[in-house]
Amino acid sequence: MKNIRITVEYDGTSFAGWQRQSRGIVTVQGVIEAALQQILQESVSLAAAGRTDKGVHAREQTANFMTRSLLEPSRIVHSLNALLPGTIRVTDPLEVTLDFHARHSAKERQYRYFLLEKPSALYGRFAGCSYGRLDLTVMRRVAALLEGEHDFSAFSKEDRDNPGRICTVHGCDWYRHHRFLVFQISANRFLRSMVRYLVDSMVSAGKGLLTVEEFQRMLATGQVRSQLNPASPAGLFLWKVRY
Repeated sequence: MKNIRITVEYDGTSFAGWQRQSRGIVTVQGVIEAALQQILQESVSLAAAGRTDKGVHAREQTANFMTRSLLEPSRIVHSLNALLPGTIRVTDPLEVTLDFHARHSAKERQYRYFLLEKPSALYGRFAGCSYGRLDLTVMRRVAALLEGEHDFSAFSKEDRDNPGRICTVHGCDWYRHHRFLVFQISANRFLRSMVRYLVDSMVSAGKGLLTVEEFQRMLATGQVRSQLNPASPAGLFLWKVRY
């Protein structure tokens, strides 16, 4: 038995997220597993560092799978890319120890969210939009409050498979990059839709609709404002994973 680690890049626009779902629903995991099973002629189950939501992208998703195949990892990935759609690309195949698990072995995940202040026909596939100018100084003040260990109940969807709500944020900031505002956050773990809820709340702060004190209160109490909604998945990327 071999344990193969791979890096997966994907445009999540047309997928119902990473995680395999019921028959007929197209997901990144499901598409890759089907191709691997065709190549290896055996059942394959992928583990991933992060289960991205519908429409969310990945620059460097990490995954691994077990196989009895004698094929070299590089040969497997070469064949895999020949079968996969152009919106998924697999690279960096590596045989790792049997105890490696893409999710449980990860020490840190980094996400980036790309935001436009006005709509774009060219860039809208990979960015959210605030539909108005934002106060970046206020948004950076709010982002700074997230560093450290916090209960993120106010900024996530319920997840029965992952009941714990405590995350440790190692780094968090907003910056301008050409036409984009970019939110970068690194943490030991993330809750379901957590980054998108955080982005929506910080955009509200940047518009003057939410004060820094109100945001701090939400973080401290876990109480959710009724108007808080997850930002568009189009702007969110799983950027990298550290082991």
